[in-house]
Amino acid sequence: MLGLFAALWQPAAWALSSDNDQPMDVNANSSKSVASRTGAANDPDITDLDGNVVITRGSIKITAAHARIYQIPSGAKDANAGKFSHIVLTGKPAHMQQLHDGDCGLMTADANTIDYKPLTNLAELTGNVKVVQAGRGESHSEHMIYNTDTGDMESGDSSPTSRVHMVMEPSGAKPAPRTDNCGFPPAKAKANKEPKQP
Repeated sequence: MLGLFAALWQPAAWALSSDNDQPMDVNANSSKSVASRTGAANDPDITDLDGNVVITRGSIKITAAHARIYQIPSGAKDANAGKFSHIVLTGKPAHMQQLHDGDCGLMTADANTIDYKPLTNLAELTGNVKVVQAGRGESHSEHMIYNTDTGDMESGDSSPTSRVHMVMEPSGAKPAPRTDNCGFPPAKAKANKEPKQP
């Protein structure tokens, strides 16, 4: 059943490509930060956020009752130094939403726990998972892996008690593609490294 959901319900479009180029904005009622003791990549800076947690990054919006954010120390000898490596959100439910490139379709996800890894663009949702893709359908399960970059999803597992419930919308007229990046700033242009002329 694990791969069945991914095979049957392919995403309508890729996630909004400019999301990864946007700053992460974090708000909460209170916070507590503990700096890395060693400054090493495997000893992250940790920030706990409590009460009305709201995290946005481009079209991605996450809300939760509590969040724990892990950041690789900026002085670490690591290619990802200074980046967020892991964000764990809990709530009843924790909520995540994102727009998709092209048609700007909205994907919403709710779960008791959302474990988001920005470096890999993977979010693991656990407990009372509900995911809705506008115009595509919805899925309910106890566990899901969601790729915020591609929109790919996997639900359930091979155990006999695992259950996935899906509602798939019939194919219909596709919405017209949009060219305004869904109202968000465009993705940053990639630097073109051309060799210098002699």
